[in-house]
Amino acid sequence: MKTNEKTAGASVQNKDRDMGSALRTVYQKTVEESIPPEMLDLLGKLD
Repeated sequence: MKTNEKTAGASVQNKDRDMGSALRTVYQKTVEESIPPEMLDLLGKLD
């Protein structure tokens, strides 16, 4: 394998790792958000 190919492969792996990290961060922030009272009220009316 050529040096350029190794560097390109490492670059792709770094981008994949960074993308995965960014997605996990966004997901975690979404999970931690509180549910707005209006939404809870609407959900309560479904019963």
